[in-house]
Amino acid sequence: MLKIRNLEAGYGKLQVLKSISMHVKQGEIVTIIGANGAGKTTLLSAISGLIRRSSGDILFQDRDISSLPPQKLPALGCVMVPEGRQVFATLSVEENLILGGHVLKGAGRDILAKQLSHQYELFPILKERRNQYAGTLSGGEQQMLAMGRALMSTPSLIMMDEPSTGLAPLIVKGIFKVIAGLREEGKTVLLVEQNARAALAIADRGYVLETGKVILQGAAEDLLNNRDVQRAYLGREKIE
Repeated sequence: MLKIRNLEAGYGKLQVLKSISMHVKQGEIVTIIGANGAGKTTLLSAISGLIRRSSGDILFQDRDISSLPPQKLPALGCVMVPEGRQVFATLSVEENLILGGHVLKGAGRDILAKQLSHQYELFPILKERRNQYAGTLSGGEQQMLAMGRALMSTPSLIMMDEPSTGLAPLIVKGIFKVIAGLREEGKTVLLVEQNARAALAIADRGYVLETGKVILQGAAEDLLNNRDVQRAYLGREKIE
């Protein structure tokens, strides 16, 4: 689904990613964990075209997307849920969702309506709030809206940047349940998450980033049981 080879990127003269190589197979949940400043968000930004790579290759379904602008990716089936939700505050919940499905306009109203209905099934609270301004939602509801908006375009790969940030443990548990359910729908997920324990608990595989480099990779269960990972990243993050 996604192949990254020797990727280097950063901001101006600041090189953040240093020869990153990784892959994500179809139907997997792959998580990227690491401390703040490790390069996790920069990696997603480079994949999604928000920042330019300085070298390396990014292949999505064997197509080189390294130089594509970000607005072209949803039509190919690759979307991102950004850190901090970034919903359109002055639009209603339903208007936000419809904007997420803009690439489906050519498919007809029935398809768009079907996707809208599916998001309301995934997130019933959004149906209750559908006429409410997105900016008036709680943090958890905004996160659900951001996820629903991304899923409206029927992507094959969905990237998520820190979906648990600032949310109560009970809300986080619900969000991760939905993410795990996406795999059952045949979706592929690339998850960047500060809550390493919760991410590894639902992931198939994981990569550990440190100062812009992959220092460890493997099956999620193996990383959960790795003493170095436990000591550095797991702590007391367990969701009860």
